[in-house]
Amino acid sequence: MYDVFRETVRVLGEDQPCVLATVIRTKGSTPQKPGAKLLVRSDGSGVGTLGGGCVEGDIWFAAKMLLREGGGPEVKDYFLNEELAARDGLVCGGTMYFLLDPIRNARDFLPYAQEVVDAYEGGLPVALATLTKAPAGSALPVGAQLFVRENGSTEGTLGNAARDEETVKKSRELMAYGKCEYLNTSDGAEVFVEAYTTPPTLVLMGGGHISRALAPLAHAVGFRLYVIDDRPEFANRERFPMAEDTQVVTSYDQGLARIPVNTNTFIVIATRGHRYDDAATEAAARTKAGYVGLLGSKRKSLLILRELYRKGVPEERIQAIRSPVGLNIGGRTPEEIAMSIMAEILMCRLGGDGRPMKMEPRLVRKAKEQALEAVAGG
Repeated sequence: MYDVFRETVRVLGEDQPCVLATVIRTKGSTPQKPGAKLLVRSDGSGVGTLGGGCVEGDIWFAAKMLLREGGGPEVKDYFLNEELAARDGLVCGGTMYFLLDPIRNARDFLPYAQEVVDAYEGGLPVALATLTKAPAGSALPVGAQLFVRENGSTEGTLGNAARDEETVKKSRELMAYGKCEYLNTSDGAEVFVEAYTTPPTLVLMGGGHISRALAPLAHAVGFRLYVIDDRPEFANRERFPMAEDTQVVTSYDQGLARIPVNTNTFIVIATRGHRYDDAATEAAARTKAGYVGLLGSKRKSLLILRELYRKGVPEERIQAIRSPVGLNIGGRTPEEIAMSIMAEILMCRLGGDGRPMKMEPRLVRKAKEQALEAVAGG
């Protein structure tokens, strides 16, 4: 979404009208999920995507009509039946809900868009909540917005103090990882909340084989990368070409002080020895990082955790350490172990549970029954 908001800032800075189209909710199988955005400029061109195909084409057309004919924010639903899905080569069968938000006065939205860009670039997290359905009996229009900052300060309103307070609480929860959520408030309103923060950051404490295998996986899914090692031959541009400019060659207990760490930071400890792991794990546990993972055996992990308790590291931070790190996929090589670690990191960040997505046997039986019925009827 960074590119969409950066372009929104540019367009509004030139006082040009535009429409922000956002996927706010989905049901079933769909080509895009909530939070996907498309910016439609006044000349009809756009930035971003809602999933492509006829879905995006129809929403794009609706956005251009809003710009041409006037009108306020609106919510549209789009049912992907088998015929429409087949037309675009999709195997979908769900419903997508879109918010089309026309912006005609730059002063209405430019400050918010700029703060979102700032959040992506290392500033404080923010959230934008938009009313998508007013409660029964309310005359509040769709599109009313509440802008929320990390410290709880706000601009705008969703109609009343209680609704605003409930939305602020949810917004601050979502800020940690920059997530979005469709919120049904206690008074019957429906609100789409989008939170924005810096891109996810992976800090590799130790530049050995597993870290070297992890780095390209993290880079491929949009993580910024830092490497800490006290040996220059293990923390350098040649070994980690995709890392940020800062190559942190220092002791493990000092290196994190030179890196921006917040709740959207993921730290993996994979040093060359127990005493280095000990120092690195304590340093990581004392940060705000949302994920700390320690590579090694359960025996080594227990020894390190015992030492953390002895040094007074808070209980909740010790309990949160992923040790041994990674999902149990049976990996043995550095590349396989790196894959298991990256899978766990993504699971934590995206809210998954790590279970297989294989269909239940009853659904497979249903497919078989339908196939047999089709043969019998044909």
